[in-house]
Amino acid sequence: MAYVITDACIDVKDQSCVQECPVDCIKSDEESNQYFIDPDICIDCGACQPVCPVNAIYPADEVPADQQHQVQVNAEYFKKAK
Repeated sequence: MAYVITDACIDVKDQSCVQECPVDCIKSDEESNQYFIDPDICIDCGACQPVCPVNAIYPADEVPADQQHQVQVNAEYFKKAK
């Protein structure tokens, strides 16, 4: 199970989570307005979650119902990047 970054990150892009990730699975680019977690690389360590200043990060099985679309958004970001 991976972690997922939800809508609260949109237009914030604080880099605290990126700095804490031991496997470098959190990415973004100039065109994107948020960070994304690669579900194929995430080791489910949870290091990113407590440092997020906007509480945007959840384990995939705990993503709130109104944020479920972000599970697919995070995965799709990495499919297009590969």
